[in-house]
Amino acid sequence: MQASNLPDTSTPPGIQPGRLITVDGITYERFPIKVPRLIAFGENLETILNEFVKPHFKPGDWIALSEKLISITQNRVRHISTVKVGWLARLVQKGVMKHKNMTAWDNPEKIQVAIEIAGWWRIIPAMVIGALGKLVGVRGLFWIVAGHRVSEIDGFIPEDMYPYTEWAVLPPDDPQRDCEEVEEKTGMPSVVADANFINVKMLGVSRGVHLDAKTVRLILLDNPLGQGNKMTPFVLVRRADEQRKAGEQHAHNQQ
Repeated sequence: MQASNLPDTSTPPGIQPGRLITVDGITYERFPIKVPRLIAFGENLETILNEFVKPHFKPGDWIALSEKLISITQNRVRHISTVKVGWLARLVQKGVMKHKNMTAWDNPEKIQVAIEIAGWWRIIPAMVIGALGKLVGVRGLFWIVAGHRVSEIDGFIPEDMYPYTEWAVLPPDDPQRDCEEVEEKTGMPSVVADANFINVKMLGVSRGVHLDAKTVRLILLDNPLGQGNKMTPFVLVRRADEQRKAGEQHAHNQQ
């Protein structure tokens, strides 16, 4: 088993040091929160957030949740043993973009799951249009034509943390609704992001965040959620000026 297949133990669980970023003239501090254990399939999301995030939350904060966390708590997973790879999946695999040191979509089982979700009648045209797009320098058309958010399927990656070497994680049905429910049940405004080292895609932003999806994406663009075995499925986001004001108020109260 590779080191990447095991949980990261280089830092202790809990809130991690903040990382600053400035967007539209406003500086935000992002605090990854590391969990001490794997989140179990079907585990209650509200309970998880109240245990690991709520103790660090302050008024004005919002939280970024990984799409993978939402799917895991909704038990939207599939084991590799249930996937029977067909000829179309192997054909699609030949045209998949390769990434150094990461399998990504260069995996026939993962492609097979996408075919079963979208249907071969969408995947075949997606292959043709995607190939034509590459000829003129336009990438990503395959995923647009395939639809059904199959690009968000995660897992079946040999270098990922176990058990996601063997399990695929399927996208949640309605991440926008999930955000609103998190805010309603926990009092913490939230966003859901499909984030990795290649790109960050916003899937939901609750009303209490008071920012549009474009701005939220820029705040998370360097992926403070991390990936692989980092064990940080949520990030607390706070305006840095609010952090400063809180510190000044605390100092004033101590006088």
